[in-house]
Amino acid sequence: MNRDKDIYVLLTDTGTVLTKIIRTFTKDPLNHASIAFDEDLNEVYSFGRKNPSNPFFAGFVRENVRGEFFEESMCALYRCKVSQSAYSGIRAQIQHFEQYSDLYKYNLAGMLGVVLNIEWEREYAYFCSQFVATIFKRSGVSLVDKSPLLVTPGDFQTTPHLELIYHGKLHDYTGCEVTAAAAGGSFRTA
Repeated sequence: MNRDKDIYVLLTDTGTVLTKIIRTFTKDPLNHASIAFDEDLNEVYSFGRKNPSNPFFAGFVRENVRGEFFEESMCALYRCKVSQSAYSGIRAQIQHFEQYSDLYKYNLAGMLGVVLNIEWEREYAYFCSQFVATIFKRSGVSLVDKSPLLVTPGDFQTTPHLELIYHGKLHDYTGCEVTAAAAGGSFRTA
């Protein structure tokens, strides 16, 4: 019996000033990373804006990828097969973050550390790709061969542990507008 579970990494570009600044340094077109528990993206988590209209109020969030904030976002959705044990570990960590979400802040200093190639860890603080890499690593799945403190969203695009299943407009994928096939999005399935 196959006991592997699917979990997803979603990369997006929201077009905000911060993502444009990040792109200047990373040269990657997609500069926000999230973890999703389902292919339909109903349960998506990351570190980002707690209030879409306020970039300075950020931390652990459950993201509504069908909302206005992601309306014009491009994305890439990747699938990762993990053991039942790793999946349970990832779930447990997310539940912990949800329970104690008020403790957690956005690690803006850590992002500066990535630019300078310095591991800048802060207690209870993460930036999006650090969060995704850390959650997987703590569950025994090392997606990228570097410290989570130095992982960029672009690093997830080159790892053999993730399988690309969609690239295109996020709202086309989630059904918020027209279907992805009609809008020119591309799907890959196993």
